[in-house]
Amino acid sequence: MTDTVNVPETFSRKGRRLVRDRAYAREKGEDFLSHIMVEEILERLDVVKCTFQRALIIGLPAEKLGKELEARGIKPTFADSSTRLVKAVGGIRCDDDRLPFADHSFDLIINIGSLDTINDLPGALVLCHRILVPDGLFLAALICAESFPSLKSVIMKAEGDRVSAHIHPQIDVRTAGDLMARAGLTLPVADSDRLNLRYSSLDRLIADIRNVGGSNIMTGNRSAISRPIYDRIRSLFSAQADADGKFSENVTILYLCGWAPHPSQPKPARRGSGQVSLSTTLSGDDKD
Repeated sequence: MTDTVNVPETFSRKGRRLVRDRAYAREKGEDFLSHIMVEEILERLDVVKCTFQRALIIGLPAEKLGKELEARGIKPTFADSSTRLVKAVGGIRCDDDRLPFADHSFDLIINIGSLDTINDLPGALVLCHRILVPDGLFLAALICAESFPSLKSVIMKAEGDRVSAHIHPQIDVRTAGDLMARAGLTLPVADSDRLNLRYSSLDRLIADIRNVGGSNIMTGNRSAISRPIYDRIRSLFSAQADADGKFSENVTILYLCGWAPHPSQPKPARRGSGQVSLSTTLSGDDKD
């Protein structure tokens, strides 16, 4: 495992377990944002020409994803910080930056909606590199920066001069690609998909965030949103509604792809040259 002693604890590990337990109890990883991420990751996996045998799955949709992989002849192993989830699927409870697996244990790792609330994201990616066999594939999906701009805006307006952190920091596409390269994953690709969602109520939006494990779990001094502030937020949202009574919110999902190094892989193109496409990275067309 990586040394996480000196890594700042941005997120409460206890709080993270509790939030993910509650999210799994409500939706079993079947919430619509998780569904979108799973379907996209499976589409990307299905264009890969390699054959996989042993997969590590991390994330609340693990049960559904595990069945999909088994149908493809891949044996899944499950890991997550949610006690409820790992009990349901026979997995191992751990955080993404403390994976307890031996080097070269899997030829495929899939992480759905979990990496955005990890204290040591670089360390988590290094661990994924270490436990992948050479030429093993890492795929991930997570909600990233630029998500929930309307919600962030109205919270700031509602709180005025006493703004507190209620939505945790989120990673952007460029940073994610750099972190994968620094972790030693080859042919790293990070791309995003922006979803424009329509909501008829603020409560429904908040529920979607909670169901994907996105509740506030930051450490340090933080205050809950009071009822008067929440009512003000609700009023601001209502003022933004269109003629049909619904308002828009954007969610950006970040998709990551990288490989454990192997001599058969094509050499990466110069950064910014655009010579290696996502389809080539996934399909392995340039491999011997």
